[in-house]
Amino acid sequence: MRIALLSYRSKPHCGGQGVYVRHLSRELAALGHEVEVFSGQPYPELDPGVRLTKLPSLDLYREPDPFRTPRRSEIRDAIDVVEVATMWTAGFPEPLTFSLRAARVLKRRLNDFDVVHDNQTLGYGLLDLARTGVPLVATIHHPITFDRRVDLSTARGSRRLSVRRWYGFLRMQGRVARRMKHILTVSESSARDIANDFDVSPERVEVIPLGVEPEVFQHYQDPRVPGRIVAMASADTPMKGIATLLEAFAKLRTERDLELVLVTRPKPGGRTEELIDELGIADDVRFVSGLSDTELAEVVGSAEIACVPSLYEGFSLPTVEAMACGTPLVVSRAGAIPEVVGEDGVCADLVTPGDVGELAGALEALLDDPARRQRMGAAGRQRALEKFSWRAVAEATAAAYQRAIDATRTDANHEETRAC
Repeated sequence: MRIALLSYRSKPHCGGQGVYVRHLSRELAALGHEVEVFSGQPYPELDPGVRLTKLPSLDLYREPDPFRTPRRSEIRDAIDVVEVATMWTAGFPEPLTFSLRAARVLKRRLNDFDVVHDNQTLGYGLLDLARTGVPLVATIHHPITFDRRVDLSTARGSRRLSVRRWYGFLRMQGRVARRMKHILTVSESSARDIANDFDVSPERVEVIPLGVEPEVFQHYQDPRVPGRIVAMASADTPMKGIATLLEAFAKLRTERDLELVLVTRPKPGGRTEELIDELGIADDVRFVSGLSDTELAEVVGSAEIACVPSLYEGFSLPTVEAMACGTPLVVSRAGAIPEVVGEDGVCADLVTPGDVGELAGALEALLDDPARRQRMGAAGRQRALEKFSWRAVAEATAAAYQRAIDATRTDANHEETRAC
């Protein structure tokens, strides 16, 4: 098959969308398919055999100058005007504007592809593309409605209005999702949330879990660093539960020699940095970011415990990666995380999301039981190897493509018959 894979932003090594694009495209190419990735900034890192077509945005949120005002010379067309105007009015324009750019390019290249696969853009441009009759598949990792609820719950005063404005793109994504005939998602939990929050018929949603590279994510260091706890967060947002972990860590740090390694980039002057200072743990918390997969695996594999304190996850790649490294886990009983680790306590201890005392107690108990940590780590790696493979993801996704192609042909034949 000739596949166009769309992703409005594809940050490498961090965040589920960029990781998904890289590994899925690589394995699809290994199966013999032709894959061309269309992406806005930040662009993905792709493996040999996969083409990248850049659809540059104005890149209004790039570091170190997020929410920048572009120079007049940067404005190229009406789509750029929409992008900067939406940003100026506190909205998030990238899903819409990327979809419009992608539709414009792909409508000129319809004969080059058998199927188009959208990676959670869900912009109005996809509806324009669907009208051409090209087979279309969309992945929704999870509906961002949950992110909005969490952010609204922590916002105060005028900040609530700006949060609502920022998440205004969700109305568009819901409308587009309801028009998509073939939707993929990564967990049963996400499938239920897509059906409920986007009002999508469950029959149109297929679950294909994500994968891990076991030859990369493995235990690199023995013995592990005593007292080291690691947590990975794709973004410094309330939904990732970092505040809960920091408070639990501070409780434990009063009586133990511990180190917390956070694989994330904190917002300068944001709540995470403020809380670390308030708790007096700045000397015991270390941030790392921009790691390659091998470097990330080395960090995760060096820790005595990995923690995933999220309030919600559509799948949780960090959980699977920690399991593959044989690192015992303490995780939140939230979203799809129980599906990933199992609820029997063999591969991870599950705690109530947002409960500082319960999290501190679980971490303490596991730190005091090296034999259990070893058993839990071994069971986690076995589960990761048995259940989560990128090759299996690619095979199942290719089968979904073929069903979309066949259904589109059937619909076209019915239209021709009615016309006659």
